[in-house]
Amino acid sequence: MLFFVGCSSSIKKGGALSGSRDSVPVMVTYDVNTVISDSGVTRYRVTSPEWAVYDRAAEPCWIFPKGLHLEKFDENLDVYAKVDADSAIYFSNLEIWHLVGHVNAMNVEGEHFESELLIVSQKEDRVYTDKFIKITQKKRIINGTGFESNQNLSRYTILNPQGVFPIDDDEDAAADSLDSTL
Repeated sequence: MLFFVGCSSSIKKGGALSGSRDSVPVMVTYDVNTVISDSGVTRYRVTSPEWAVYDRAAEPCWIFPKGLHLEKFDENLDVYAKVDADSAIYFSNLEIWHLVGHVNAMNVEGEHFESELLIVSQKEDRVYTDKFIKITQKKRIINGTGFESNQNLSRYTILNPQGVFPIDDDEDAAADSLDSTL
């Protein structure tokens, strides 16, 4: 009883909740570490400092305002892809992720993809952005603006590549790539 008396002075009486139900999260969770399964098979691990679920919004979504770390598992529960982002929004009806901020993704080949925005459409098996992207491979770094890929980041295209591209000094490669009549 003493606890309630001590706290009562900070409660406003007779006031209504501000905001409509569609702008208030149904759940806010802190220090999240959870797994997501599909048909009983574990597919993802999600960790985040904060996760808010807006199920009554015009477009229902999950918001991760303080960052997101996502791992994707194969059928043996080995991690084969990772994504880190400063913040993220998952539109649950559309099955689309917006990964925002310093986004760093890694595919099964160990290639790293860095951008300020990556959009993942699960229904279309597509990852894309119209922003700058840096891809770090084992032997080179590729930069560009605009990017499209499958979800596994194993087949991708940079729409507007930029930077210095090394040319192989091998004579066969040179003969194949240059017209000797010039």
